[in-house]
Amino acid sequence: MPHVALDIPDALSSALAEPGQDLGRPIIEAAALEAYRERKISAAQLRELLGFATRDELDGFLNDRGVWIEYDIDDLARDRETHNILGL
Repeated sequence: MPHVALDIPDALSSALAEPGQDLGRPIIEAAALEAYRERKISAAQLRELLGFATRDELDGFLNDRGVWIEYDIDDLARDRETHNILGL
């Protein structure tokens, strides 16, 4: 797994993370969220990268940041077909 090292001035690091919070997490979240917004990674990849156990956790994370899940009419059609096959 790749590792990245950043030198961030103290004045800026305090603006990027809450006191006592590991600065790495907000940076990873920001980079991952931007990759998701740009459709470079999927929701499943975002969930894995951020270590969320469930889709609900990811949905809450995205909702808190005003990011909507990519879901279009084709996704709806696939979900409806799956429900029909399963008898739901």
